[in-house]
Amino acid sequence: MQPLYSPAVSQSAVVGARDEVVPFSNIRRRTAEHMVRSKAISAHTLVSVEVDFEGVEKVRTSLREQFRKEEGFSLTYLPFISRAALEALRTYPRLNASVGDDALIIHKDIHLAIAVDLDLDGLIAPVIHNADTKRLTGLAREIHDLAHRARTKQLSADDIARGTFTITNPGPFGTMITYPIINQPQVAILSTDGIHRKPVVVRLPDGSETIGIHSVGVLAIAFDHRVIDGAYAAAFLARMREIIETWNWAQEF
Repeated sequence: MQPLYSPAVSQSAVVGARDEVVPFSNIRRRTAEHMVRSKAISAHTLVSVEVDFEGVEKVRTSLREQFRKEEGFSLTYLPFISRAALEALRTYPRLNASVGDDALIIHKDIHLAIAVDLDLDGLIAPVIHNADTKRLTGLAREIHDLAHRARTKQLSADDIARGTFTITNPGPFGTMITYPIINQPQVAILSTDGIHRKPVVVRLPDGSETIGIHSVGVLAIAFDHRVIDGAYAAAFLARMREIIETWNWAQEF
């Protein structure tokens, strides 16, 4: 088995009398191998945008108690972001793709992988298959179910197979901007960072402007520069922002 680190680094490491040596777990080794290979394969590039989530926040607030009572779990931002990403991928399908033999393979079905933290001890990305056929409540249910089964080690091999686009969600930790590593053989991964209340400029119906307090966050996409350029990724994020800020979210329920 290949070591997680390079021989040069391992030879220079000195273990002191008070140091603790923690053997790498199987999931840590597999993650390391996958991430190092991805960085070697793909020309990673990052684009990000700031998004006003106030419309989403109003719907979440109005439905919070009813949703928890009916579904048994909280309505987070992630299903809204996932729904917006799926809709934006219809317009920008080259991000729902893989690299083949000197060609880009654009997938017609969207199998959405959601990165799940395993209690700070590893990471896995179970997949919502045919996610583009589901509405927001269905996405919320599947995200919750897959996360629960991932953390209780109940995922099947099919649950982690055939992903075509990945979302990673460090936002609950209050992150500002994250540069994720592409989940091979995909060509892009979306990061959802912390959403905070902050002052923003609000345009009134008469065209004048005022200051309001809104829920604002950052979306960032790491993409493979071999297959698309920055303008394509930026246009995708702009479409996501438009959907999040203007969609009639109440009709999703």
